[in-house]
Amino acid sequence: MLQFSLRRGRSLIKPMKSQIPALGISHFSTATDSIPSHRNPPRVRNLIGGQFLDSQASKTIDVLNPATQEVVSQVPLTTNEEFKAAVSAAKQAFPSWKNTPITTRQRIMFKLQELIRRDIDKLAMNITTEQGKTLKDAHGDVFRGLEVVEHACGMATLQMGEYVSNVSNGIDTYSIREPLGVCAGICPFNFPAMIPLWMFPMAVTCGNTYVLKPSEKDPGASMILAELAMEAGLPSGVLNIVHGTNDIVNNICDDNDIKAVSFVGSNTAGMHIYARAAAKGKRVQSNMGAKNHAIVMPDASIDATLNALAAAGFGAAGQRCMALSTVVFVGDSKPWEEGLVERAKSLKVNAGSEPDTDLGPVISKQAKDRICRLIQTGVESGARLVLDGRNVVVPGYEHGNFVGPTILSNVTSNMECYEEEIFGPVLLCMQADSLEEAIDIVNRNKYGNGASIFTTSGVAARKFQNEIEAGQVGINVPIPVPLPFFSFTGSKASFAGDLNFYGKAGMQFYTQIKTVTQQWKDLPSQGVSLAMPTSQKS
Repeated sequence: MLQFSLRRGRSLIKPMKSQIPALGISHFSTATDSIPSHRNPPRVRNLIGGQFLDSQASKTIDVLNPATQEVVSQVPLTTNEEFKAAVSAAKQAFPSWKNTPITTRQRIMFKLQELIRRDIDKLAMNITTEQGKTLKDAHGDVFRGLEVVEHACGMATLQMGEYVSNVSNGIDTYSIREPLGVCAGICPFNFPAMIPLWMFPMAVTCGNTYVLKPSEKDPGASMILAELAMEAGLPSGVLNIVHGTNDIVNNICDDNDIKAVSFVGSNTAGMHIYARAAAKGKRVQSNMGAKNHAIVMPDASIDATLNALAAAGFGAAGQRCMALSTVVFVGDSKPWEEGLVERAKSLKVNAGSEPDTDLGPVISKQAKDRICRLIQTGVESGARLVLDGRNVVVPGYEHGNFVGPTILSNVTSNMECYEEEIFGPVLLCMQADSLEEAIDIVNRNKYGNGASIFTTSGVAARKFQNEIEAGQVGINVPIPVPLPFFSFTGSKASFAGDLNFYGKAGMQFYTQIKTVTQQWKDLPSQGVSLAMPTSQKS
């Protein structure tokens, strides 16, 4: 079991005297069956006002290692009073932090990225232990978040306003960007480091204070990042962390002192959060489900395309919102399917901590059961099971939530396995007679996170780029997530809100514009005029 400790001598998690049974499953919670457990699993603490504090909550949720079912730690269902204390601490810290020079805030981000690089192995091991992904993929999880921290280091340039001199006779107008106040983030399980780093570094560098709710399934990375942020010099109360499920999520949506909410996760939870928080007048950015497609043209480079499809379809056990879950082959799909099966069979399924592992376990037994059920619905609806990974057994990890690479062919758009986001290592294969038909298949899907085309034809690529209805487009790129100086631009049912994560849009989400119009001149009085002021000379 991993132990986390503050260099200041405070423990982030504390052993409990007794184990509390886990609660039932919901859109925000983790359920457990009878599983092996430590006698005294450590208990994760809240971060409130610069102090890592034991929750007074009597109910907890077990954090399980997906490869072993070992109880890694226990997460408290934070009380309403503790939540209010976290928001209050953020509110009290805001005036001073807002007036802290932006260069000072940037320097803290410079220090934070240095500390994350120093402790990247520790973060990766925690992610593998709690979430299950391979160590290599866990390093990638941290690194993609680190890129957002580096992006936040340039906030002074991003936040520059506009100035126009002499807009009227002796009058100047300029705009400035100011922080909103207390903001909050609600994180998913699949990227325990990257998603928190999408959220609080941008927010606090803009001058806001923050309340973060990590996923209850893998909170450890957020706790380590909070420790590093404080070591980097982030003042007390600027970043606060609370744990929980439905009640904490609803409290974040309802609290009048929270001005903006960021969320990444499922559509059910995301639309609930968007509707409830927006009804309270909050800004909301909600990244939700996806069904990302790749169109493969007959002229595509065979080896490069097959490697890309296998990596994007099965990597991270398919638990990515930008995973390539569906391939539309233009023309005959049989040769492509044979190549996919060959590559899929060569992938090693094992615990993420084991050397040379390609696929780790999925997050929970419930997730595995859902994935297997959706595979079966495809078979029952007429899809051809080209490769079945449901019965994979990993020696030494027989209790793990493992699903091997799975390929379903002859899939149609009315099948449940296509309509639902499977969120597992399952690749669906469809066929189209033309590029136009393939584009139509993609555009009829309700989701719009990303789509890619594999081709050597510039004409086909340009047509795809112009006509496809997806926020992130790849041309011979399987997972077209841009670097942080752009934004994560999911669309359609994959996103709710007006401003996306990070990039210029992220800065705009966490700031509001103030315009100042000033006049400095010494003119003789012309008396009182009640006419509407204009820039035109009378």
